[in-house]
Amino acid sequence: MKILFTSFLYLIGGFFTQSVAQPARHRAAQDSLTAELEALRVQGHFNGFGVAIVSGKGVLYQQGVGFADAQAGKPYDLHTVQYIASVSKTIVGLALLKAQELGKLHLDDPIDQYLPFKVRNPAFPDVPITLRHLATHTSGIRDNDFYLSKNYYLRPGLPLAGLPMTFDATQTFIPADSAVSLPEFLRNSLTPEGKWYQPKGFSARRPGELYEYSNVGASLAAYVVERACGQPFPAFTKRYLLRPLRLRDSGWSFRQIDFARYSRLYGSTTVPLPYYATTTYPDGGFISSVADLSKYLHELIRGYQGRGTVLGPASYRELFRPQLAAGNFEDRNERNPFSESYNVGILMGFGYTGFIGHTGGDPGVVALLFFDPTSGIGRILLLNTSYDDRPSEATMYQIWNTLEKYQHRVGG
Repeated sequence: MKILFTSFLYLIGGFFTQSVAQPARHRAAQDSLTAELEALRVQGHFNGFGVAIVSGKGVLYQQGVGFADAQAGKPYDLHTVQYIASVSKTIVGLALLKAQELGKLHLDDPIDQYLPFKVRNPAFPDVPITLRHLATHTSGIRDNDFYLSKNYYLRPGLPLAGLPMTFDATQTFIPADSAVSLPEFLRNSLTPEGKWYQPKGFSARRPGELYEYSNVGASLAAYVVERACGQPFPAFTKRYLLRPLRLRDSGWSFRQIDFARYSRLYGSTTVPLPYYATTTYPDGGFISSVADLSKYLHELIRGYQGRGTVLGPASYRELFRPQLAAGNFEDRNERNPFSESYNVGILMGFGYTGFIGHTGGDPGVVALLFFDPTSGIGRILLLNTSYDDRPSEATMYQIWNTLEKYQHRVGG
């Protein structure tokens, strides 16, 4: 949901299908890569993680490393599932474009024509907010003070003794019976009569002018898809994305996945977190595995190359078209290769290097998914442990860079 690391990401790799017909040099490179990843894990900064290298041809490499449950000794494997945090927003982008293909909405429609409540920036009450504004983080909607204190709730029926009820100074896990639905949260946060409404939850800039990353805005976009298409957002994405791509491990809630495969999440290697869910689930609550994300990244790469299957060519061109100009940014770092906010497509991030994808971070989750449009190779990293110091951050970089080192050696 929130980006835990604006100081990190990018540099991308390829996709993997282990085949007995692979050349011996590829198998040897894969074995060497696995050994290097295991050596990084035993440094002790992360309990478990999954990685993949993907190309437009298929999966070049994928591997689970370490433990999904360190206390139980349960391995982290290719079908271990966990939250992917803000990488989830890219799925909202595809859903918006699929709904547009179906004639249910248009990106330049005002969102108010689909909502049961009116959302306007109080500084610009006569200026409508459009779906494109939401999809490019230029709506002016900000995450207010209640986003972290009212959004994350505990999964009922599981023991909580000894587990932390806060993740940091602002992020609180609330009881399940205090959770509200996504529409309730949005109404209470975005309308003046709402109990969590704050004027500072909106920018002082006109809608469409300024890029400001917004979790609430992304969740609102998913709710518009739900309203426009007349079916719950999870059902819409299952029909038009998960089933066509055969994403069998994935879903938007614990009910939609095999919970026996769910990874424990950790605040640090020794601090397991309680099982939690989020009210604004579209902005970061997609649950998936490295195996499924490899299929998803394969589709994104093929879509960029004009060979995608879940969207038509015109929709993919829109998804990957940089939507903003320099004037839409107040603080644009043009030298940091690990910033995904140099530009944006339809909820799809771009770095100044040209890499395309998204990063994500939530309690116990670090996620990276990017591809290089020039080489057509992409990389995935899912961690089940938050990093909280320089050494663990450095190890995370080493894992990511090790994938890059091998991306041309593990497959053709």
